[in-house]
Amino acid sequence: MTNVPSVKLGIVAVSRDCFPIELSRKRRDAVVAECAKKKIDIVCINTVIENEKDTMKALAELQQQGVNAVVIYLGNFGPEGPLSLLAQKFDGPVMACAAAEETGKDLIGGRGDAYCGMLNASYNFSLRHLRPYIPEYPVGIPSEIADMIADFVPISRIILGLKKLKVFAFGPRPQDFLACNAPIKALYDLGIEIMENSELDLYDIFKSAAGHKDIDAVASDMAKELNRGNKYPDMLKKLAQFEVALLDFYEKNLGASSYGIFANKCWPSFEKYFGFVPCYVNSRLAGRGIPVSCEVDIYGTVSEYMATLATMFPATLLDINNTVPYDLIKEAGITNYKPTDMFMGFHCGNTATSCMANYSMKYQLIMHRLMEPGKDPDITRGTLEGTIKPGDVTVFRLQSTAGTELRSYIAEGEVLNVDPKSFGAIGIFAIKEMGRFYRHVLIEKNYPHHSAIAFAHVGRAIFAAMKMLGIDDVSFNRPAGFLYPNENPF
Repeated sequence: MTNVPSVKLGIVAVSRDCFPIELSRKRRDAVVAECAKKKIDIVCINTVIENEKDTMKALAELQQQGVNAVVIYLGNFGPEGPLSLLAQKFDGPVMACAAAEETGKDLIGGRGDAYCGMLNASYNFSLRHLRPYIPEYPVGIPSEIADMIADFVPISRIILGLKKLKVFAFGPRPQDFLACNAPIKALYDLGIEIMENSELDLYDIFKSAAGHKDIDAVASDMAKELNRGNKYPDMLKKLAQFEVALLDFYEKNLGASSYGIFANKCWPSFEKYFGFVPCYVNSRLAGRGIPVSCEVDIYGTVSEYMATLATMFPATLLDINNTVPYDLIKEAGITNYKPTDMFMGFHCGNTATSCMANYSMKYQLIMHRLMEPGKDPDITRGTLEGTIKPGDVTVFRLQSTAGTELRSYIAEGEVLNVDPKSFGAIGIFAIKEMGRFYRHVLIEKNYPHHSAIAFAHVGRAIFAAMKMLGIDDVSFNRPAGFLYPNENPF
């Protein structure tokens, strides 16, 4: 992964001046030792904060050490003003947690009352309009705190990645894909930059890349990756030219941002001018941590990038596409899910090879029907098709309403080890109570058909990141008996 931030953690202990500072320092050192045991890299900041001057000293230390995500640790009750001031002035994600009492043999001189201090700290965070990460139960002994810090790493990576992200968009959304055309103001509110370009710009950079010195090497790499799945070797140089053009544009146009992703127009005019479908190239860039969404789905590519940040593994963007036939369910012997728990996730061929159980380069059947009816495939070639690998997944989307309010959904499930018997990059997804989630979240809240797919269970990290970003409308697949607000109880 070359397009993701590196998280450098730091820990700062705080101490209320009527409690022993040594108690906070000793407990901080024990947390750092537990982090080392668990192979969690963390910088121990020497300054223990008791007052605002200490806050400024700790900030200077954090900057000097290059820390970009900080853990504020209440080793005792803690001074809520100075510690929340640290959270306010630190330019990066912040976590707050507190020490539990270690033993019943030392509850006089060795009692820290950090359980109480977290309450005051949370109130002061609110006064300053801050949203630090506070674990579900933020008080623990050193080994438990170390586990909480491990959870903070992917959350931090999401926040840091979005802060320095630029979306490169090419073209308007296709006709009848208005669901992908959400207002982008809300992304600017998150600090994301967006550079919108025309389809003509995309064609221009592609044509300008003709003869580029890297084309042959990229085409050879494609042939190696596809191996026996290289059904159209004559297409590779064209596809390589497109990949080189996108990466060259990426490098030249990041500007003040550190990370870039794409949302590109991919049909119906694209094929007539470029002479191929771009899906395989999109899959390769996704494999490097540079998602390329279909149909200029800007929120889709941001969601896909967040899924990548959460897992440090390629993500994909799929249509929540079609039901699974009863006879296929019976034939496969699926008994642990209801038919309404399952659906097929599909797209033309944008999923990275590392996420596929099998794959080959083919032509796009739906586009072929539209553009080359009755002819041998030509301009509709270039998809990466096959079965998506079985295993844990999280489906996720960040979306703006027409009124520029951000909302999202998260649901964990799995891709089943069952042949979907269809075309495209496709798999059978199973999510408990998906039918109700489909009706009362996806339909009720007007979500589009595209969903980002993370290839792991990372709902906890994404949910926490949503809260830190100020997105309070986060839906999930509610268990049976837990009704949605508008669900018919009868």
